[in-house]
Amino acid sequence: MTGFGYGAEALWEGLCAGRSAVRRIERFDPSGMPCQVGAEVVGFSAKDHVPKTYRKAVKVMARDIELAVGAAKAAVEYAGIYTKGLPSSNGQKATYAPRRVGCQIGAELIAAEIPELTMAFATATNEDGSFDYGVWGETGMNNLTPLWLLKYLPNMPSCHFTIIHEACGPSNTITCGEASGLLSIGESMRVIERGDADLCFSGGAESKINEMGLLRMDFAGRVAPIVVGKDEPFDGTSIARPFDLDSPGGAVGEGGGIVLVEARDALRDRGGKVVASLLGFGAGHSPRSADARVRAEGLVSAIERAMNEAGAGPDDIDAIVPHGAGVRDVDAEEAEALRAVFGSSLSKIPLVTWCGAVGETMAGTGGIATCVGAMCLERQTLPARFHAGTWPDDLDVGPVPTRSATLRRLLVCT
Repeated sequence: MTGFGYGAEALWEGLCAGRSAVRRIERFDPSGMPCQVGAEVVGFSAKDHVPKTYRKAVKVMARDIELAVGAAKAAVEYAGIYTKGLPSSNGQKATYAPRRVGCQIGAELIAAEIPELTMAFATATNEDGSFDYGVWGETGMNNLTPLWLLKYLPNMPSCHFTIIHEACGPSNTITCGEASGLLSIGESMRVIERGDADLCFSGGAESKINEMGLLRMDFAGRVAPIVVGKDEPFDGTSIARPFDLDSPGGAVGEGGGIVLVEARDALRDRGGKVVASLLGFGAGHSPRSADARVRAEGLVSAIERAMNEAGAGPDDIDAIVPHGAGVRDVDAEEAEALRAVFGSSLSKIPLVTWCGAVGETMAGTGGIATCVGAMCLERQTLPARFHAGTWPDDLDVGPVPTRSATLRRLLVCT
């Protein structure tokens, strides 16, 4: 689920066409915002992707949750399985018993909708009109809608998944920014390995196409200052600069990737098709530092752990799906980690840069990147890349068209 539309096919087609879903924001008036562009999922509502009996629940879904619910349905359809969340057909039974289906989902701080907050804020002011924290704590916050909190708790995507698709196995929510999605996939892998589930919903979703989300990204120095008139044409490919040390920042987006991690023997027994095999997983943590090489230590550890578990060395990786957000500090850290692991061979490994096409989705990052990597393997194809700046000589990230490739193992990292 990205700015290209619903499902994996829309994402793949957009990437292979070399297009960008980034345009001037339409959901709210971005005038006065430092960055006025982003990749929106246009015309989407979760009510079109849940059973009729569940449509009332959409009223308590924040945008992040709606996107996650839609992405989960797309994943079920792509995998060719049947759950309670799909329209019934001749009394068809669920592919897996509810207790054998888990749900590990990545999420982040869900941005509240401004109208809901301001209506309550207006009741917590002094006579001169200034906001009063004391009044807010005593009476103002009581004027939020009774179910307000249920829209913004980060565990609500997994809550809705488990109800809609009747997933009664192990469930968890991971809130670690853009690392959340891959961490959830790694946890699903462990849940299945220890025999507690046959199938797990994994990945994440988030929307930064809202006033609070966009401002937070600006305060963090992660978005480029782009002012675009309401009727002014804008080409999103003109701002994507992954791993460019002079990049002013990227653009925000909304969306998410939900993948179904499935036990191989269970997949075989149901006659399903392997899209990609998950061979290894690793996680790491870095200290705070102004030096990108020091900050890269955690990602180096994560990559090495994943490759060791997969029984793979640097020469066994045919392509890398990086974050490549176009944010100088973040990209510098990622580039240093890749150099530490792959050394002089790094320049020969193509990088599948995708973030510039659909914007920064934070908690949605890991799931989307994994979807991209899986489709590269399934189709033996590397999608097109565009780049509006410069890049280091040892990174294969320059503009290229879609091309065929012999792909056995891919590395996905955030």
